[in-house]
Amino acid sequence: MRKQISDNNIPEHIAVIMDGNGRWAQKQGVKRIFGHQNAIEAVRSVTEGSAELGVKYLTLYAFSTENWDRPKYEVDGLMTLLVNTIKDELPTLQKNNIRLTSIGDITALPANAQRRLGEAIELTRTNTGMTLVLALNYSGKWDLANAMNNLIKKGKSYIEPSDIDEHLSTVGIPNPDLLIRTSGEMRISNFLLWQMAYTELYFTEVLWPDFRMKDLYEAVISYQKRERRFGKTSDQVKA
Repeated sequence: MRKQISDNNIPEHIAVIMDGNGRWAQKQGVKRIFGHQNAIEAVRSVTEGSAELGVKYLTLYAFSTENWDRPKYEVDGLMTLLVNTIKDELPTLQKNNIRLTSIGDITALPANAQRRLGEAIELTRTNTGMTLVLALNYSGKWDLANAMNNLIKKGKSYIEPSDIDEHLSTVGIPNPDLLIRTSGEMRISNFLLWQMAYTELYFTEVLWPDFRMKDLYEAVISYQKRERRFGKTSDQVKA
């Protein structure tokens, strides 16, 4: 399947909504938190596969602002899993020259999660390979509201789209070329609302804990079969 992918048309930025952990756990007859734990292998596989393809940015929707409304035991388990995963995966990030960063309101995370995340970001800051972006306590509406509030504080009387770009949490990160959402759901769930204006959307029935490199390849192959016109005609794009 890798041979079907053209190296001349690799998405620069892939964003992923990692959905289906709870349903995977239910199918196994175990608690939802076990689905999140088994999702780590999918994260490893997609991160490794994206880096090997030459993807420059990989953004994973790890925890949304709405996820706080889930049962407390599940939220607590997710926060513990986040801390442990960052600690365990740091050597792999360093080995593969991957830079870690985050978007979202990190200040609302538990102190130990903020500390572990901050340490990993600092330790990988000078890495020059792919950038892995964790969206934590993130929502597209929050991102836009935060940008607008910052512009208002600066006394802007007229706002250009480029002004908003410069005040989003993704400043310096190119907009996603490809969004992958697992588990068969067909919505973007308040994720990168502004940034995905022209993103190619790919939906798969595969539950996130079962997602592997071959599934990533299928998404990229689908992406490469599409014509991205950005408002132009096909003839203009070909020219």
